[in-house]
Amino acid sequence: MRSFGTRGRVYPDKHYVVQRTEEINDFINRIKEGRYIVLFAPRQTGKTSFFRFSMETLTIEDPTYFPIQLNFEPYKNLTPSDFYKDLHKSICKEIEVVFQKRGRCPESLSQFLETTEITNHVSMMEFFEQCSSFLNNQHKIGQKVVLIIDEFDGIPQSVVSDFLHSLRNIYLSDELQCPHSVSIVGVKSITQLNYDRSISPFNIQDEFNLQNFSLQQVDELLSQYTDEIGQAFDAEVITTLHKQTAGQPFLVNRFAQILTEDLDIPKTETIRMEHFLTAHEQMLDEQNTNIQHLLTNVRRDRRFEKLLMRITAYERGLPFTLDNEIINELVMYGVIKKGDDRMCEIVNPIYQHRIMQVFKPIVNGLEETYFPEDSDKDFIDYVSPAGEIELGALLDNFKDFIARAGFRILEVPETPQEYVGQNLLYAYLDYFVRIVHADMFLEVQTGRGRIDLLIIHNSRKYIVETKIWEGEKYYQAGKKQLVAYLKSEKADEGYYVVFDHRTNPESRVETETLDGMTIRSYVIPVVQEKPSSVSRF
Repeated sequence: MRSFGTRGRVYPDKHYVVQRTEEINDFINRIKEGRYIVLFAPRQTGKTSFFRFSMETLTIEDPTYFPIQLNFEPYKNLTPSDFYKDLHKSICKEIEVVFQKRGRCPESLSQFLETTEITNHVSMMEFFEQCSSFLNNQHKIGQKVVLIIDEFDGIPQSVVSDFLHSLRNIYLSDELQCPHSVSIVGVKSITQLNYDRSISPFNIQDEFNLQNFSLQQVDELLSQYTDEIGQAFDAEVITTLHKQTAGQPFLVNRFAQILTEDLDIPKTETIRMEHFLTAHEQMLDEQNTNIQHLLTNVRRDRRFEKLLMRITAYERGLPFTLDNEIINELVMYGVIKKGDDRMCEIVNPIYQHRIMQVFKPIVNGLEETYFPEDSDKDFIDYVSPAGEIELGALLDNFKDFIARAGFRILEVPETPQEYVGQNLLYAYLDYFVRIVHADMFLEVQTGRGRIDLLIIHNSRKYIVETKIWEGEKYYQAGKKQLVAYLKSEKADEGYYVVFDHRTNPESRVETETLDGMTIRSYVIPVVQEKPSSVSRF
């Protein structure tokens, strides 16, 4: 029986696999045209599996293509001589592997492989030229060498420039091109490998973008399980799974793994939203390898916090440019991407939730003031006897809590002042949903600025949208956006919380009906500085 793969490469005989037929055909066409291709994408996005499937498809379609697949991951700390020595061994081994599948390796070629050496980038060029001659002598139709280099980031810094120059010279040569096509796969782009920035050793590259799974591909993946096992997924589960992961391959497979294995749902039962909510809760808490990579990377540089919080807080957005070092690094780590409007976006709601948890203090120091001193109310009191959340009253109390806290919100540890309001609301609601055993989703509509918090309790949805004040026009536009979102979620009421950081903020609470939807809006002033009367000096 097959399973959903989350540990390294996936194999069609062991795992459910998205075919990516369109992408594979595109890639194969580029190889046939003799292009030198680069693909740089974050880890656990399916790069290695994609290229191996592509090569298998190519060689089945046309055996005149001769694939040599290499992995540079072990090479990082090698000297140039050791690198080229090991490179030669790896190439020879791969050639032998291909001939084991196609028949016995010709004696003359075997002798050539045993007696020749690769000692530097020049001898590497000569090796490929001679190797091509041996391969072509064995066939009436010329063999076309296709070189794929996985984990290219592992190449020693001391050889990267000359190595790429050699590939470039082969590509531009008037002689028979060998390798016919080269594919370089890694996490860091060539410009991040610290070669001599005064030259462009690989300016002939053809960039290939491997996208996340589409909704249709997620459906295709889950359908393979259903066809084999007979257990169906509710349509809303498939849609929500794709929305929360944005099709990130590891997250999609991990969600499916939790739903089909970890939760032990009877195979006769359809996997429904109640099951997905349990899986979602587990995903928000667990430390799988993908999430560990994410959190390690966002903690690497204190500058990341300010940039990421700005992306999440301001709807006007932050222009996307890879010329910016911080943006470039966060793209490399798979944290942000370029939106349709050329602004920065966090790639999916699961990542955004985990990032906000990273930057949210475990204790903000204000928990004891969530409720007035003379009140015996607690979070559980905001659930009615009928089991409905009294969200209006809960947010009224939050507004009063911010007023009671006053300048003390400026003392929340490790939280930039401009984002403290949203952080506190998120912490407040997160604490509430845990107490009442509800579920809370981040529904990131644009990947930045506008955050919809979707709370689900007793099968009912409650929606809260948060923003930072950016002017009356944006404030009013936000209400219309919320109305549109309420319609998409088949809800008839929503809550809109805007934090006002101006020197002279205006507090507002208003309830209105827009296009048949009830909207309760809050504009909550955020204190800008401590009063001088409480100064410590």
